[in-house]
Amino acid sequence: MTRPLISYYGDDFTGSTDVMEALASHGIETVLFLQEPDEALMQRFAGARAYGLAGTSRSQSPNWMETHLRTGFQWLKTLNAELCHYKVCSTFDSSVEMGNIGRAIEIGRAVFGAKTVPLIVGAPQIRRYTAFGELFAAYQGRNYRIDRHPVMSRHPVTPMKEANILRHLAHQTSLSAAHLDNVALMAGEEPEKAYMLLIDVLDTATQKAAGSLLWKQLRQTGSTFVCGSSGVEYALIPAWLAAGLIGEKPVFEAPGPVDRLAVVSGSVSPTTERQIRHALSDGFDGVALDPVALSGDESEARIADAVSAGLSSLEAGRSVVLYTALGPEADRGAALDQSGTARHRLGRALGRIQVELVSRAGLSRAVVAGGDTSSHALGEMGIAALTLKLPLPQTPGSPLCVAHGGPVDGLQIALKGGQVGNDDYFSMIRAGGFSATDQKHMIERSGTAA
Repeated sequence: MTRPLISYYGDDFTGSTDVMEALASHGIETVLFLQEPDEALMQRFAGARAYGLAGTSRSQSPNWMETHLRTGFQWLKTLNAELCHYKVCSTFDSSVEMGNIGRAIEIGRAVFGAKTVPLIVGAPQIRRYTAFGELFAAYQGRNYRIDRHPVMSRHPVTPMKEANILRHLAHQTSLSAAHLDNVALMAGEEPEKAYMLLIDVLDTATQKAAGSLLWKQLRQTGSTFVCGSSGVEYALIPAWLAAGLIGEKPVFEAPGPVDRLAVVSGSVSPTTERQIRHALSDGFDGVALDPVALSGDESEARIADAVSAGLSSLEAGRSVVLYTALGPEADRGAALDQSGTARHRLGRALGRIQVELVSRAGLSRAVVAGGDTSSHALGEMGIAALTLKLPLPQTPGSPLCVAHGGPVDGLQIALKGGQVGNDDYFSMIRAGGFSATDQKHMIERSGTAA
């Protein structure tokens, strides 16, 4: 068996598919497991060169990490990959109590015996940039420092109040940290010695330099555990190409449109709000759900009501989006947070709704929106693994996948983080990866040919 190039643990499910897209779209066969696989499932994907384990650590406590994340890392270590990556959201939102990245680094460093843990967060492909240690992210065509970002500075659970990554991490871990800024990186300066090393990625040149440093130097000195966004994979790909370890990018065929699509959304993001409103103007029916009721004592009845409403639309031949909020103004987070497990129960309830809609309406394609939502929803759908069906270059980080195992085996499913995607995302997934502009051009070409 060829030694895998990389293994990774995703701190939520949408982020995990983001990494899978980055790898598989460059010809690196990748499988994402939703839990530690048994021997039969592992053998089914024995030829893969990258293995992922989708987790929920972004929405978990440090105590949870100590048990569950450590177990996940220990299993990944048995795969003997060249590198193991703890994948975090590219917006780096986290806190001492929730999704503590510092604690995750401490656990990974101990399990893998890493001398230094490199940290790469910038990923120009998804419009995330780090310069002089600070993180910037795009929103609606403009770039913002993360502590001034219109959405992430006001995140309902982990608002980002600090743009300097190492200062942010200093609240979460006492590990020593060093920084190789974009200027020093391009000058070829030696990084300082520390337990964590932030490497800036601002553009294509710095990304390539960061990947080369990680693959050629740091890995060979015992830094086989790395933390960061999918920018880790995007940085490594040029180094792997230069070393002849991978070939040219494969060509993917769009699977074509489906007549009906079911979307469940637990996101309160304004990005998702625009996507829902676009879908409602493009032939989707909308079903508003009460997140407090779905996660409370009446959850069984509310789930049944949601399934009935969704099936009514699907059986009439229409697509449907079932949503718990239309943007930040409709956020019921304060009520949900009165119970420490309500958000998790909500995600699981949405998963139960989706699996019922898919199974009973005979759907071949579905969407789950919301990073934390996806993490808990897919656990209820009985899916064992995901592989890439279609990368979406126009909205990287939210590919169309194929589900393996359980009652929805073979289902095409897209997992969309709250901040990800253009306004027509749901319509585009229904159309099989074609945007409204693509469809318009195809119709025009067809008409011209006729």
